[in-house]
Amino acid sequence: MRRTHQEKHLIGRIGWLRAAVLGANDGIISTASLILGVASAAATQNNILLTGIAGLVAGAMSMAAGEYVSVSSQSDTEHADLARERQELTNDPESEKRELAQIYMSRGVDADLARQVAEQLMTKDALGAHARDELGISEITTARPVQAALASAASFSIGAVAPLALVLLSPAHWLLPAVSIGSLLFLALLGMIGAKAGGAGILKPTIRVTFWGALAMAVTAGIGAMFGTVV
Repeated sequence: MRRTHQEKHLIGRIGWLRAAVLGANDGIISTASLILGVASAAATQNNILLTGIAGLVAGAMSMAAGEYVSVSSQSDTEHADLARERQELTNDPESEKRELAQIYMSRGVDADLARQVAEQLMTKDALGAHARDELGISEITTARPVQAALASAASFSIGAVAPLALVLLSPAHWLLPAVSIGSLLFLALLGMIGAKAGGAGILKPTIRVTFWGALAMAVTAGIGAMFGTVV
C-alpha cells in the first residue's frame, strides 16, 4: 500500500503568531515599564496597581484597534488588486496567460511547459493562479483583520497580567526588583515560546526580546525616578 507523504509547514502560523507574540511582548514591556516608572516616582502600591490596570485596558484596546486598522488596510489592498486582476483577465486573457507563463519561465521552467502549465491552471482557476503566482496572495498569507485584532488584544492582556501579578504578590520594598526581574524572565519565556512555535532557534529571539525589554524598563524607571525627585 502506498503511503501518502504529508508535510506540515509552520508558515501557516505566521498570521496569528506575529500578532500574538507582538501583543504579549508589548503587554509585558509597556505594563512593566509603566509600573516601574510610577513606582520609581514613589507612588503608593495601590496607585501603582491602578496605573497598571489602566495600562492593561488601554493597551489591549489600542493593540486591537491598531491591528484591525492595519490588517484591514492590507485586506483592502488585496481586494483592490484582485478586482484589477479579474478585470484584466476578462479584457485580455491571452496577455494574462503569457504573463503567467513568463513568471514560470523566470523560475526556470521550460518555455513550452510554462505555457502548458499557465493554460491548464487558468482553465481551472485563472484568478487563483494569478493571485498566487503574480500577486503573492494565498490562503496562508491573506489578511484576516478580526483574527489579528483578537489575537493582539488577548495576548496583550495575558502579557500585561504578568507584571500586575508581581505587584500584587511583592512586598512594597521589593516591588521594583521583583517587577524588573520577573518581567525580564517572562519576556525570556515569551521569546522561547515564540521561537519554538515558529520553528526558529531559541537563543537569538530570547536575547533580542529580553534586551529591548530591559532597555525600555530601565529608561522608564529612570524618568520616573527623575521626575519623582523633582516633584
